[in-house]
Amino acid sequence: MPNEQNPNQITPGNNPINPIARHNARRYALQAMYQWQIANTSIDEIENEFLRYHIDKKFDLDYFKELIHSIPKHQQELDKEMRPFLGRSLQDIDPIELSVLRLAIYELMYRPDVPYRVVINEALELTKKFGSVEGHKFVNGLLDRVAKKIRSTEINMK
Repeated sequence: MPNEQNPNQITPGNNPINPIARHNARRYALQAMYQWQIANTSIDEIENEFLRYHIDKKFDLDYFKELIHSIPKHQQELDKEMRPFLGRSLQDIDPIELSVLRLAIYELMYRPDVPYRVVINEALELTKKFGSVEGHKFVNGLLDRVAKKIRSTEINMK
């Protein structure tokens, strides 16, 4: 259900969230976003391939679909949020780290039902698993600054 302030923003529903299923949805979405960036394959093709061949664990299908369809749609907006905090061009960022950043910034912007600490922790876990050895430090520093800008009210309430 869209939020009145931001019609693109999803608000939480009545369904309980399974953290493991949500984590797996992020993991698969990261892999799909990486494939989309590198191979320039259509999102629909990637979605069909993941649903047919790759997804073998319990995961939140709706969340996976939301991420893989919404992140490319909002890519320019997501990139704009991170640019002020980058010391390099987007092209110089490791593709996995860039995919993680876009996923996390999407959640910070459009999923207020997901606490910012969960967004950052999930991003760090994914970066440690799939990214470069020191990539999590870069991702953590950038997301911390982006979160302070996007979720300042939530952060200041802590």
